[in-house]
Amino acid sequence: MTDDLETLKSALQAAPPASPDARAAALALAMENFDRLQGSTAAPRLSSDRPSQAGFLNGVRKMLSTLKSRPYLAATTSTAAVLIGLFVALPQGQTLLPPTGTTAEIPAPDSADNSVTLQLPAATTAAKPDLPADAMAAGVPTPQAAPELLAQTPTVRQRGLSLGLADATVSGLIANDQSQPPEPNTEAFANAPANPVHITATEPVSTFSVDVDTASYAVIRSFLNAGQLPPPDAVRIEEMVNYFPYTYPAPDSDAPFANTVTVIPTPWNPGTRLVHIALQGRLPAIETRPPLNLVFLIDTSGSMDDPAKLPLLKQSFTLMLGQLRPQDRVAIVAYAGSAGTVLPPTAASDRTTIQAALNTLSAGASTAGAQGLALAYQIADTMADPGDVSRVILATDGDFNVGLDSPDALKTYIATQRDRGTYLSVLGFGRGNLDDATMQALAQNGNGTAAYIDTLSEAQKVLSDQLTGALFPIANDVKVQVEWNPAQVAEYRLIGYETRTLRREDFNNDRVDAGEIGAGLQVTALYEVTAPDSPALLNDALRYGTTPKSTPSTELGFLRLRYKNPGQTTSNLIETPILSTSEPSQDAQFAAAIAGFGQLLQASPYLGDWTYDHAIALANSAKGPDDFGYRAEAVTLMRLAQSLSAQ
Repeated sequence: MTDDLETLKSALQAAPPASPDARAAALALAMENFDRLQGSTAAPRLSSDRPSQAGFLNGVRKMLSTLKSRPYLAATTSTAAVLIGLFVALPQGQTLLPPTGTTAEIPAPDSADNSVTLQLPAATTAAKPDLPADAMAAGVPTPQAAPELLAQTPTVRQRGLSLGLADATVSGLIANDQSQPPEPNTEAFANAPANPVHITATEPVSTFSVDVDTASYAVIRSFLNAGQLPPPDAVRIEEMVNYFPYTYPAPDSDAPFANTVTVIPTPWNPGTRLVHIALQGRLPAIETRPPLNLVFLIDTSGSMDDPAKLPLLKQSFTLMLGQLRPQDRVAIVAYAGSAGTVLPPTAASDRTTIQAALNTLSAGASTAGAQGLALAYQIADTMADPGDVSRVILATDGDFNVGLDSPDALKTYIATQRDRGTYLSVLGFGRGNLDDATMQALAQNGNGTAAYIDTLSEAQKVLSDQLTGALFPIANDVKVQVEWNPAQVAEYRLIGYETRTLRREDFNNDRVDAGEIGAGLQVTALYEVTAPDSPALLNDALRYGTTPKSTPSTELGFLRLRYKNPGQTTSNLIETPILSTSEPSQDAQFAAAIAGFGQLLQASPYLGDWTYDHAIALANSAKGPDDFGYRAEAVTLMRLAQSLSAQ
């Protein structure tokens, strides 16, 4: 056996590299063989009945059983085939590979009916002296070509590590291959052009849906910490402002939330003012909240094979388990090439079983997102009891590349499930293929929130500190409408909420969906308004227009809020006049600093000569209590953005 190995080693070292055509053909055929294998639906055979030491063939079985991911096979199938054929010989001296040009029927484990056909590569015309005939027939690249073959696969580092290579070895292969193409970045962000300035005389009413998502701020932080300025489309200012906790007054009536309006000078324009609208949700005692039914819908596709994705996801959900009560229940659905139930509905108190189910998850195959959603909703239906809160939590890197991947189709499907009583929240993990548009469509239409988790600290904030607010709605379809008084406000613009704007008539239409407010959560909105006599007016008076009639009212405008109590279909109305006599607060000042930060990232034309220095100074002066360091972190990010902008 030793002599055979030495002979093989010498032959491999002496062999010339395979031609590019041969490598491409082998790689294409490996991909084709893998696609055929996906047709097998039989469950894998258990190996616990085998002795711990079953000899060399048992080791081969174990190796073959680990070949699950398409990228792994794409890079290694052709090479592995010849190595198995050379190292594993039958007693008669025959190889395991059939003759060239034939096909091999491989029965599925424990099944006589399921089989797949693997077509072996055709023989190449390139000579391979001293190689066994079966290896020549297979057209397999030699070891000298390994760096090039490895470089042909996406996410090179993960694929190399999955082969058992050390990180330094993979880095060396990549560094030595100057032809290595950059890994594709398919990230896409959902946004719209910044809101323009409106003339009150011709358009006095502004209407939008509330938004308590925070994903944009975390994505921006990820960009800046990686030494990059975020693209403008990744910046949603309302999600930046709403990322931070504020000390708004709590409701003192039966309404699920209180509203407070503050008017302050605009930091970047002395000729205008900021109208700061704050909503504070009621926080019920944890003992009185209804039972919670959670279905974790976890993306285990190949793109999740990254430390910042599936491993961080598992750690994040572990943090959440400690916040659940014994009467809550948890189920887990995983989806990749197909969807399946990893954990049936289980009492939250059985943390050992839930944790064990999470630990079984591994990444591989493509992404059957629609199939996973359907199964998750089906399980949620079986868990629902009157008075319970049911929610699907989708955790993904956003790569919905198989199945129902149209945002419009997803919105319709999710809205139907929402109307049946099951909400949907979305957690994004990792970078590189974050499909922000799909995530936003899912969360907005599922009456849920969208958050991006890039660190375990962020998981602590979203899934532990703010768990109650993230999962328990106190008000659905919350809409904001402001009618501006033309005698006091000549121009106005809403800062942020571009993807949440509504038509004026949508405000009174209870069939139009809007955002939800969770228990204890806050919502902040900022308008920049300009008085009729201000030198900061951006629009000239109309030549043929009429001057707005002066009214005795000193109100800047009139605020109207609509919301539905959970489970109801008829909305309630709250009305509040907007006065200019309020005292500025630290919360309003800090929110203004963050809004200015977002506009700097967008290169907004409305900031004049206001700079990062101004934003940093304002944020520091209004930092106030900062128990968890979120506001201090924001100042650090401003400084990073300032440095990157100067490059």
